[in-house]
Amino acid sequence: MNTTPLHDAEMPRSRIVGAYLEEARCEVLRYLRNPGFLLPIILFPNVFFVMFGIVLNHGNGEAGRYMLASYSTFGVMAPGLFGFGVSLALERDSGLLTLKRALPMPPGAYLLGKMLMAVLVALVVGALLLALALGVAHAPLAPSQMAALLAVDALGVLPFCALGLLVGTLLKGQGAPGLLNMIYLPMAFLSGLWFPLQMMPALLRQLAPVWPSYHLNTLALSAVGFDTGARWPHVLVLAGFTVAFLLLAARRLRRHG
Repeated sequence: MNTTPLHDAEMPRSRIVGAYLEEARCEVLRYLRNPGFLLPIILFPNVFFVMFGIVLNHGNGEAGRYMLASYSTFGVMAPGLFGFGVSLALERDSGLLTLKRALPMPPGAYLLGKMLMAVLVALVVGALLLALALGVAHAPLAPSQMAALLAVDALGVLPFCALGLLVGTLLKGQGAPGLLNMIYLPMAFLSGLWFPLQMMPALLRQLAPVWPSYHLNTLALSAVGFDTGARWPHVLVLAGFTVAFLLLAARRLRRHG
């Protein structure tokens, strides 16, 4: 009997689709069964928005709308960075990644499952922030603006998935959370997510476009109605970040596993 695993081209289409769906389902279930990891990612940006966008905002709807975009960007960074970075580092340490590579499954199913989970979490974060902005902060938002912001959240998580993937290939499981926090929090601050860039020193304002979160925040601000200029340059920069990080991570995985 031939026990050689089937390649994608040799597998029936229904079996390929089923493998992708099953991997995505398992990834979602794995995170739902680990609320200690998932809940802080979801609640952290909402707590910040309540403190700064509602309690200290004194009912200013325009300021609430601005902070909604910023904390939405802040919120969608975490599912990509930590969902990919920490889990990949732990799975490399435990040998689970090696096992998955040996299984007769499409090679892209592993990444697609994690990516789908990150997108779903980003949408949950964005939806909760929108509920707070509308129901408590009374931010003036049109339905089209809400839909645009959720679309930015869903697609904006992808560059951070790629960055998390790269970090996960570089570090052991125990070291990944610390380094990711050292990337996550300073990047958010330097991109103007906590304080408007106009309030920051000139040097930091000039360096802000270096960070992918700056470009995502610009798109989020545009989605909720602020005039930030052309959108396509920021989309192209984020696409470039995503491709670059993915290529570097793929190279690391091929060499070091």
